Order: sequence, then structure tokens, then C-alpha cells
Amino acid sequence: MPHPAIVKDNVAVITGGASGIGFAAALAFARDGMKVCIADADQARLADAATRLSSVTSATHVMTFAIDVSKAESVTELEGAVRERFGGTDILMNNAGIQPGSTLFGEPDNWQRIIGVNMWGIINGSRIFAPNMIARGRAGLIINTGSKQGITTPPGDPAYNVSKAGVKAFTEALQHELRNTADCHITAHLLIPGFVFTGLTAKGRTEKPAGAWTAEQTVNFMLARLEAGDFYILCPDNDVPRALDEKRMLWAAGDIVENRPPLSRWHPDYADAFARFVKGE
Repeated sequence: MPHPAIVKDNVAVITGGASGIGFAAALAFARDGMKVCIADADQARLADAATRLSSVTSATHVMTFAIDVSKAESVTELEGAVRERFGGTDILMNNAGIQPGSTLFGEPDNWQRIIGVNMWGIINGSRIFAPNMIARGRAGLIINTGSKQGITTPPGDPAYNVSKAGVKAFTEALQHELRNTADCHITAHLLIPGFVFTGLTAKGRTEKPAGAWTAEQTVNFMLARLEAGDFYILCPDNDVPRALDEKRMLWAAGDIVENRPPLSRWHPDYADAFARFVKGE
């Protein structure tokens, strides 16, 4: 059985909903008969996405909203507009994200924008939507899109890693708060995609690499794990099985327990030890 929030005429709001994983989720919710609001920073993509959604559902069930999720006032306007149009929100998918690349001592404006969209966007969405979602007294979902990079923190893109590590910590705290709120039927979930071929990851490529999943595969996996009740929705891909992800995450935690250098799995002195750990030796 689908999750009880995913039913005909319920309302789903997806930020970053005009493309990639966000649009694939909007399409899946629309096909289930839900009313859908896609919010995005790109007006042209919003218009195109709305047209595509209207091919699988009534145009009256599709809403678009131009937004800067890093600004609380913009998210507040979105929440109010959805209530006015559809009566409220049953599913919130905080999915908007950017990855322009970063260096540790790079431009501070770049850091602020990455953290503003990727982390503050999720904080703003959850804090602003949750009270009225709870007040509806119905089953509902808040799905926050994180990243494996927020858990394994590989070198090379520190601002992105910091933002997604914050998403993980925030979503854990959110679920704890929700489950301890009286008469609350809303649950939070952390979506952790693998390698997904989207505009964010294409980097000039026009064809999907063999190792990547499609956005649709990722959403289908997410829906199955929501039905199963998972909080951590850890997605594999065609190159990396779940077992390898688990090894990388366990090794990362072991850096603290074993007092190894930070990011020791990329340190040449630990290369052999990490390889043996992955093999289970």
C-alpha cells in the first residue's frame, strides 16, 4: 500500500520541482491524483514543467511558484499561496539544491549561496510549513533531500559537504521533534540519492553515464522506502551498491573512534587499510 499521505486530491509541494529529482517526484505524485505545486527559481523551467505535468493530470491540479528558498519570506509566501489555492499541504519535499563547486578559501558569497539554498532552504521550508501541516491533523510527509557527501564528506567541494551535513543533522532533529509532538501525524525523512543523472550532475554530458540512475529510478526507490517506513532513504546506483556505501560511512565514523586523521580513507597512509576494510578482511 502507498504511504497514506500519497492519495488522490492530497497536496504535494516540491521545491526545486521544475527539473531533476524534484520534477520526477512531482510527476509521480500527479499520476497518483495529487494536487501538485512545483516551486523553483527558474521561471522558464517552471512553465515547461507545468505543461508537462498537465499532460498527466488536470491543469487545475498544477500550481507553480517562483521562489528563493534561502529567504524565509519567500517560503512564507509559498506556504500561504498553497493554502489559498489548495487548502494546505500534505507532502513537502524540500529538494532545491545547487552545486556550483567550492574551495575552502574561495569566495564567501559562493559559500553563502550554497549554504543558503541547500541548508537554509530546508530549514525554512520545514519550519514554515510544518505547523500548518500538523494542524491539519492528517498523515503527512516532509522529505528533505540530502547527499551521501553530507555523510562521507569527500574532499573537493567543502561548501556542498557542509550544507548537506547540516541537512542530515537538521532532518534528524526534525523527526525527533515531530514524533514527540502531541497529535502530530507528520513524519520527516532524509532522501540520500546516489549518482543521479540530472542537470545538477550532467556537467556538460548529454547522455546518462552507465553508472548513474535516472531521476525516475530515484523517486521510485524513494516511494518504496517511504511505504516501508524508512527515515534514511539511502539510494544505491548502478556503480555503487549499498554495501559499499555502508562501508564508507562506517569508516568515516571510525576516524573519530580510532583517532585517525580526518578523511583518512583518502590519506595514502591508510589506503591499504581502507581497501581491506571494504573487502571485509
